[in-house]
Amino acid sequence: MDIDARGPRFGAAVTTVVLAAVLITGSVWLLAWQTLAFALGAAGGVGRSPYGLLFRAVVRPRIGPPTEFEAPEPPRFAQAVGLAFAALGLVGYGIGPEWLGLAATGAALAAAFLNATFGYCLGCEMYLLVRRVTVRAE
Repeated sequence: MDIDARGPRFGAAVTTVVLAAVLITGSVWLLAWQTLAFALGAAGGVGRSPYGLLFRAVVRPRIGPPTEFEAPEPPRFAQAVGLAFAALGLVGYGIGPEWLGLAATGAALAAAFLNATFGYCLGCEMYLLVRRVTVRAE
């Protein structure tokens, strides 16, 4: 079942704010929260992530029904990619080296910003590329 295309973009906007705050404050706890949000989105789909639930309960009723839909698999894969970067960031901030935390968090922030601002989902594009390569290999 396809999902409202505005939901993942809203989640990316919230993620952008959270990850920017992590880079500004160096808060391991805030990055741990974002890691959990990515994990829930990767495991249950973006609609079951905290930001997806917020979108569905608060934002969507105010902006009306969706007019554009997308397959749920690419955004879910993107959440898994975000999870990997956030986990690397946790390692860097938690046990070092600090540059790893900064770099991994910065990379996740860049991807979230691209999605939130321009609607370009790097993780979704990675998913499509992986699908093309694996289909050809079969």
